[in-house]
Amino acid sequence: MLRTACHDWHAAHGGRMVDFAGWQMPVQYTTIVEEHHAVRRAAGLFDIAHMGRLKFSGPDACACLDRLLTNDVTGMEVGRIRYSLVCNERGGILDDVLVYRFTEHYLLVVNASNRLKIIDWVEEHIGGCDVRFEDQTFDHFMCAIQGPRAIEILDPLVDSHHIDDTAYYWGSEGSVLNVPARVSRTGYTGEDGFEVIIPAEHGPRLWETLIDRGRAQGLLPTGLGCRDTLRLEAAMPLYGHEMDETIDPYTAGLGFGVKLNAGDFIGREALVAAKERKDRPKRVGLELAGRRIAREGALLFAGEQEIGKVTSGTFSPTLERPIAMGYVPAEFAAAGTAVEVDIRGKREQAKVVALPFYKRG
Repeated sequence: MLRTACHDWHAAHGGRMVDFAGWQMPVQYTTIVEEHHAVRRAAGLFDIAHMGRLKFSGPDACACLDRLLTNDVTGMEVGRIRYSLVCNERGGILDDVLVYRFTEHYLLVVNASNRLKIIDWVEEHIGGCDVRFEDQTFDHFMCAIQGPRAIEILDPLVDSHHIDDTAYYWGSEGSVLNVPARVSRTGYTGEDGFEVIIPAEHGPRLWETLIDRGRAQGLLPTGLGCRDTLRLEAAMPLYGHEMDETIDPYTAGLGFGVKLNAGDFIGREALVAAKERKDRPKRVGLELAGRRIAREGALLFAGEQEIGKVTSGTFSPTLERPIAMGYVPAEFAAAGTAVEVDIRGKREQAKVVALPFYKRG
């Protein structure tokens, strides 16, 4: 079982450790609801060092990534971060990723569950390119601080610049606690926030310093449990739920991550055809009338017609009601459409709602 640099801290401070994609990770420390509210109201600190970090450098690094990714890499300025997809030749999603452009290299952050698959895919398709490809996942620690008080907690620790000057989906190389680090402004919670990548041996000191500095502002260590409820409220798709190798980016509602004119990337021809499809299902939000939760795989009905299934569902701590996402045909995708969800053999009333469920003010 793989462990992040802060594993021992999590175990010693009440983290309930679970197996996640081969890593021992904290799912929660107190309760999922308490940690969820901390992120929405103050700040939460997530260990995300299990996510894959793949470095590309050399003369052909940009061209190589433009071949692998659906978004435009060539047009990225230094410091820019872009959301993208890695697709197979049929247009199915192998992973959703973030690509970072730094001065001398590019960094690809991939889902933990897909790291080895993406490494294999890269190695299969970089033949002939003058590029150096490195898996830096184990060399560095990565954490995310998310929430309305993230700036005031993190900023004093960043030696090189004021992080409030960093625009959303931008990052930079500098130093944190006098250690070389990369700091970026993205997130997976629907809140403002930052990620810090630092050499692994300095991870525990960074983590403990953030915990100590943030305590008075209401920061809590936060686990995978509330990360899921937060991302679902923000309608952010999760690989293996809202997307997989059978789903194309347009069906998943991720067309903004595809630039068909940017380059001849793998899967482009299939995605040109997918974009023109009129019969593809749509990803929708669902609010349930009762208190029961619709979990992944629950079937959706309009009368006696089965129309789709739930891909993710939870009880929303912010909205105080059950919510879910799923796929339905376009004719059932309009907000306000009444549907039913089969929850363990019993039908529950629900309605289609606009996404996201939650958006910060």
